Amino acid sequence: MTASTVATAQTILVVGGGISGMTAALEAAECGKQVILVEKTPVLGGRTARLYRYFPKMCHPTCGLEINLRRLKSNRNVRLMTMTEVTAVSGSRGNYSVTLKVAPRYVTEDCTACGKCGEAVSAEVPNPWNYGLDNLKAAYLPHGMAYPQRYVIDPSIVGTPEGEKAKAACPVGAVDLEMQEEIVTLQVGALIWATGWRPYDAAKIQPYGYDRFPNVVTSLEFERMADPHGPTGGKILRPGDGKEAKNVAFIQCAGSRDENHLRHCSRICCMASLKQTQYVREAFGDQGKSTIYYIDIRAIDRFEDFYQMVQRDATVSFVKSKVARIAENKENGNPILHGVDTEGYKRYATEHDLVVLAVGMEPEITGVKLPDDVILDSSNFIEGSKDMGMFGAGAASSPLDVNRAVQSATAASLRAIQVIHKSASTEAA
Repeated sequence: MTASTVATAQTILVVGGGISGMTAALEAAECGKQVILVEKTPVLGGRTARLYRYFPKMCHPTCGLEINLRRLKSNRNVRLMTMTEVTAVSGSRGNYSVTLKVAPRYVTEDCTACGKCGEAVSAEVPNPWNYGLDNLKAAYLPHGMAYPQRYVIDPSIVGTPEGEKAKAACPVGAVDLEMQEEIVTLQVGALIWATGWRPYDAAKIQPYGYDRFPNVVTSLEFERMADPHGPTGGKILRPGDGKEAKNVAFIQCAGSRDENHLRHCSRICCMASLKQTQYVREAFGDQGKSTIYYIDIRAIDRFEDFYQMVQRDATVSFVKSKVARIAENKENGNPILHGVDTEGYKRYATEHDLVVLAVGMEPEITGVKLPDDVILDSSNFIEGSKDMGMFGAGAASSPLDVNRAVQSATAASLRAIQVIHKSASTEAA
């Protein structure tokens, strides 16, 4: 069943299939509303699914995602469209016309995820799941928990012998290299923008040398490195030479709270780094060392206990300083941090095996054609719409951790349901 056959003014469109979009869609669907959930990538889960652990409980994201996926699979009120982007929105509250662009997956719904197509090809492409830190086959299942459980054929091998190998290897004929881009238009009554966030481009922070020094990585890349399913099999290794990184520096506010980059506090960075110090301890025990360079630590409510626990960890130290610049020891590849410790005003030039930049959050609206009616705040997060029929949810609306993003998505869903109810009442009258 296609989206165009089920969409009406009583339908809610949720844009973005991360934890916020899944939550918003499920809350509305379980209240009996018809929902279309669109996601631009091949699978659901967003950035949450790429985490190794949640803070502060240090449990794996499967804890929450597995439940949501089970709810989603059993609810017929949700129609899922992956590899789909919104290109235009017109109309007003209760009666929007939305145009969607659906990219070809080159694999049909007949796919059984047997993996034969991946085994047949030798071509590789950068692995988006691991932020390009490694490669995967050009015929691939994005990750083990992927939903839908369908392979993807990378466009780079379509029309090549590699593509034909993938097609020939499929035992059920699910590889369709003739798939074309589709344009779908549908009517909906309310929209929830759950388009999520993206990490600030660390290369723009020139003094830190992210684009020059291989042993300077982002917090998102480090998260994947620590995951047993990540590019290094869970080993904390330096990208520059593959050696173990036992002495790790974490730089806070990398691009956040800075008039030259992002003015806002991204809220999750402090807790993310505190969590990641525990990855170093798990990997190396007392032989590991983590140093957090910070302006101030923002750990509120229930996170304060986690912060105090990390403070008591003898392998973790704190330096109150905004790192001025990073240089590189050419002999061993070690990054050298330069700055002033503001507690005592002592200058330092400290070497570490690896530097992790806690990059800030900014809204993922690049390439998204937002209607003129949508209201953005000073940092381009989505506040809603002037006609009060469109709503921001999760990290699309503000820098939020997973827990608060879920709360935000639930609130957006309730507002969208109200719009649908009012539209129905108007039509009945």
